[in-house]
Parts: sequence; C-alpha cells; structure tokens
Amino acid sequence: MKNKTQYSKERIKYLNGIKKNKFIIIFWRFALLAIIFASWEILANAGVIDPFITSSPSRIVNTIRNLFINDNFSHHIATTLYETVLGFILAVGIGYAVALILWWSEKTRKVLEPYIVVLNSLPKIALGPVIIIWFGSGDRAIIFMAFIIGIVVAIMTMLNGFLAVDKNKILLLKSFGANKFQILLKLVIPGSMPSLISMLKISVGMAWIGSIMGEYLVSRAGLGYLIVYGGQVFKLDLVMASTVVLCIMATLMYVLVATLEKIIIKYKTE
Repeated sequence: MKNKTQYSKERIKYLNGIKKNKFIIIFWRFALLAIIFASWEILANAGVIDPFITSSPSRIVNTIRNLFINDNFSHHIATTLYETVLGFILAVGIGYAVALILWWSEKTRKVLEPYIVVLNSLPKIALGPVIIIWFGSGDRAIIFMAFIIGIVVAIMTMLNGFLAVDKNKILLLKSFGANKFQILLKLVIPGSMPSLISMLKISVGMAWIGSIMGEYLVSRAGLGYLIVYGGQVFKLDLVMASTVVLCIMATLMYVLVATLEKIIIKYKTE
C-alpha cells in the first residue's frame, strides 16, 4: 500500500475531504440524537408533553439504574441477547446452506421456490400458538420464532446473490474444465460476498424482531417481557427504558456486522 506522502497534493486534498465529510456525518448523527433527547427532556419538564405517557430521558436513565440495582436487569438483557444471537446464528447458517443447495440444484429450486415465497408472506405471529405447543413456553419457542422469521430472508438474499454471479465468468471456468464444486468455491461464494454482508445486516433486524415477538407471546424474562409487563401495569418508564436498551443492543449488533464488512473489504483490497 502507498504511503500518504507518495500521493500528489490533489490526491491528499481529496482524501482529506473524504475524512472531513465522514467526520461531519458522524458529528451530525450524534448531534441529531442529542437534539432529540434534549428536546424530549425540555418538553417533558415544561409540561408540553405528559411524562407519564411519553416518559423522559432522565426518567429512563433513573429507571435503568433502578432496574440494575433492584430487579436483576442484566438477567433480562442476557436472556434476550441469548435468544436473539442463537436465532440469528441458526437462521444465517441454515439459510446459507439451503441457498447453496437451491443454487446447486435447479430442479430443487424450482420445486421449493413457491413454498419459500408463501412462507415469507405468511404472518409469523399466526404461528405463535403452534410454536408454543411444539416447543413449550420456554426460550426454545422464542429462539424458533427468531429463526423462522430470519431464515426465509437469509435464503432469498443469498440465493439471489448466488444467481447474480456473472454467467460469462461461469462459462469461462467451464471452458477451462472446472467442475461445479470448483465454480462454487472459486467464483460463486467469493462473488456473492456483498450479498452475504447484506444478508447479515438484514438478519440482525429480523432476529431482534423474532425474539421480541416471541417474548411478547410467551416469556418469563427478557426485554420483550418487560415491555409487555410495563404496558399492562401502565409503567411507561419501564416500557421506554426497555425499548431504549433494546435499540442500543440492536445497534451494537449491527455495528459488529458493519465492522466485519470493513474487515472483508480491506482483506479483498490488499
């Protein structure tokens, strides 16, 4: 890689401009968030909005602190994180494998494609009672809910990525005598890496939706449980505190995937 001193002045100016724009974007992201929370707090304290209904940032912070001290909040966070991560791993892993099988066998793909589309359009919440009967009222039902919501998206995203690989390159490899496994290993899998990253990003959101939806239906612990409980007893501070923590955890998980994307891009460019 070139050292920055080896670039021309115009190139250095261009690179500095990119860094400056990136800094400005990051600054305004946090500034916008600060403006939203500050406005929320001011309006709540001024009585413009009812803090009993909307809560406020200060009340949320106090609620989170009290939850950690008095109500074993870390257990609820760990429960939801465990269910979400396991559902995410299962959906991504099995979804990727199924997509490979469908790419490998065109007949299998044509047979199963309508069923995958129907399963994707089916409201998963409708399967809630059946899932509870199958897996009971424990965390297995919640993990399966996260899994079933994420797997169809994972399959369809990766299958589209596999099928989008340049057909001319496939023909070129065939002309050199490459078999299907070699084409898959040398071309299709590396060529579908952007689709894998996209699938991981989408699956993060799907996993959180599935786990929280599962906790809405059946749970005795977790952030979804606290949100439902807080709504039932009109503890809106508890609802908002759990929601804020949920957003933070989902963001951190997304950041991990985005970091993985940067590592892959850096590895490919070196």
